[in-house]
Amino acid sequence: MDLSDVCSLCVSLPGAEESTPFGPEALVFKTGGKMFALTIPDDFPPRLNLKCDPVRAAELRETHAGITPGYHMNKRHWNTVLLDGSVPSALVRELILHSHALVVKSLPVAVRRQLDGGADSGNGH
Repeated sequence: MDLSDVCSLCVSLPGAEESTPFGPEALVFKTGGKMFALTIPDDFPPRLNLKCDPVRAAELRETHAGITPGYHMNKRHWNTVLLDGSVPSALVRELILHSHALVVKSLPVAVRRQLDGGADSGNGH
């Protein structure tokens, strides 16, 4: 998965927005106003910071040389994924979806409903 594919996937997710709140060099992807991915497009090789469950984050770092603690992020909750082909594309995609899902889960119910198009939040009411 190259950076273009990553960016296309990120903006295709429910409620996702692309912005540059840290300056023109950093591309941020947010849902509901909360960041789920960050990249510096001029980096070579490209890297992507993604939110991750802390236990899974540690496991991924142990099993994939291309996954390291989040660069300039809370290293417990963020990983940096190298987009040089060392991390399988299917895993990169899965980690983007996981990051997005973690952020959506942390949003207020009203915001989650808006992302679902006004659908019920699944609480049975």
